[in-house]
Amino acid sequence: MLFMLKVYIDKPAHTSNKEFYSVWLKESQAALEAVKAGAIKGIWKTAGKPIVIAILDMPNHDVLDQAIHQLPIWKLGYSHVAKDIEIIPLRPYENWAEDLKTLAEG
Repeated sequence: MLFMLKVYIDKPAHTSNKEFYSVWLKESQAALEAVKAGAIKGIWKTAGKPIVIAILDMPNHDVLDQAIHQLPIWKLGYSHVAKDIEIIPLRPYENWAEDLKTLAEG
């Protein structure tokens, strides 16, 4: 199953830049390893904003949830910096196009 993950990364005021970016560096290393393993199909950081978008390939919702909680940002106790997490299950458009044929018949 494919999912789109969008997350806003918020630096807490009491956290130094060094600490914040060190944690984000560990997170990025884990993400790039997941890309190599095929669990992440693509990952992007938006230009000018601390927003990360990824396309994840997971067998089901449970594995997705488990994988997210194994990331360094969670394991190191920094999950509070991940704000406005949005996870959208993706469906192949060609499957929807097939459904449209039936729906259009009324």
